[in-house]
Amino acid sequence: MGIVIGLDVGTSGTKAVAMDETGRLMASALVEYPLHSPKPGWAEQDPADWRAAALSALSQLAAQVNPADVKGIGLTGQMHGSVFLDAENNVLRNALLWCDQRTAAQCDAITEKVGAARLIEMVSNPALTGFTAPKILWLRDNEPHLYEKVRRVLLPKDYIRWVLTGEYATDVADASGTLLFDVKNRCWHRELLSLLDIDPALLPASFEGPEVTGTLTAGAAAQTGLPAGIPVVAGGGDQAANGVGCGIVRRGVVSASLGTSGVLFAFADTVSTDPEGRVHTFCHSVPGCWHTMGVVLSAAGSLQWFRNQLWTGEWVRAKAEGREVYEDITAAAGTAPAGSEGLLFLPYLTGERTPHKDPFARAAFIGLSLRHTRAHMARAVLEGVAYAMNDSTEIMRGMGVAVDEVRCSGGGARSALWRQIMADVNAAPMVTINVDEGPAYGAAILASVATGMHARVDAACDAIIREVDRVSPDPAAAAGYGRWFREYQAAYRALAPGFRRAAEILG
Repeated sequence: MGIVIGLDVGTSGTKAVAMDETGRLMASALVEYPLHSPKPGWAEQDPADWRAAALSALSQLAAQVNPADVKGIGLTGQMHGSVFLDAENNVLRNALLWCDQRTAAQCDAITEKVGAARLIEMVSNPALTGFTAPKILWLRDNEPHLYEKVRRVLLPKDYIRWVLTGEYATDVADASGTLLFDVKNRCWHRELLSLLDIDPALLPASFEGPEVTGTLTAGAAAQTGLPAGIPVVAGGGDQAANGVGCGIVRRGVVSASLGTSGVLFAFADTVSTDPEGRVHTFCHSVPGCWHTMGVVLSAAGSLQWFRNQLWTGEWVRAKAEGREVYEDITAAAGTAPAGSEGLLFLPYLTGERTPHKDPFARAAFIGLSLRHTRAHMARAVLEGVAYAMNDSTEIMRGMGVAVDEVRCSGGGARSALWRQIMADVNAAPMVTINVDEGPAYGAAILASVATGMHARVDAACDAIIREVDRVSPDPAAAAGYGRWFREYQAAYRALAPGFRRAAEILG
């Protein structure tokens, strides 16, 4: 029996899964580690923690399966982070993460030097603080004594690739999030590297998702209990790998992840970019394909906030009784009518990424009256997140990206009511599938293709992934939500200047 492993170097921990050729989950392991914030807005991790966690997770899998059956390892992980190595491959400092906000000045400098429109033309995305390029420039500007020692810059999962194989490599999907990659032509953008005075030799070779990039070394084998020589596959950044794990491998099929943040991820067989850079366009882990992605910073996180602040007593009682209080909240929300009788919720608890790129945006209930109850407020939260996700849906459709079916995942997708609201607001069927193991599962699927278990990524997904439930839009509700969605968009436009003024007052 053949087994493949998917390894996900995440922000809260590293997860490893093992599956057979049918997609059956054979084993899993999770090893957690801390995130460090030495200053407000900074987010760092020690790559040594990733290294220890990856080796431990693989060791745990080796103890649960027959190591001789393992045919390949696929890699995925948090995107955009930067690992700086010296000539002896020593880590020079903690890695700067995707959620680190210190690089605003470097983003401004990149945009000013290249030009906003020209930058999107070159790398299909605007300069954002989370991306890798501004992190490299920040190190050069602020820690030049370390920058002069840098010989390699690796993304998080690619540092683990080096640990496992001794090879410097990345995949085209993860490379797309560096702001240094020519997304259209699937290679490093030499002209932009020259403009920013970044040596191309710092960057690893790039590969398609299901390509082999090296093999497990004897040293790594000894530390994991797996046989030396196992192929290690390029894999993908976490969003692209999760897209594979959800079967987003053909036109018209989209995924909506309702986790703490919300991600709308759409497959594209031709490259298409938004001239304003409101959504991301990256290479997909499917060879020769791309994906378009919108990010809502507080999706299920908004419902969690509502639970913590406005449903506290019931939450405490539910915990004591061993129940999940979210079911009570969504049941109450179901008693309020669609549109929450004019109550709107902007879910911008931590600013917003798509489409506004506004760190100053804040959440708000708008339209409260004496008639409104907590049930109305609960429903307004669910609807507000659906409206935020629909911002991305509308932009994508305007770009010519088909959104015919949306596959829901994440904790929020467990709510039948929320799926129905999403279907009505986004005017597309909401589908749940038989697997929800996240990016690690997608990385395992890519490994199954690289090792010959399946001929192509889409064929692998067709063999493994099955529909479990489908919710179709209700035409009458969808028409009503269409009107409230326009009011939701207008509310942000009206409040945005005040959000910025409030931030100035707060300092």
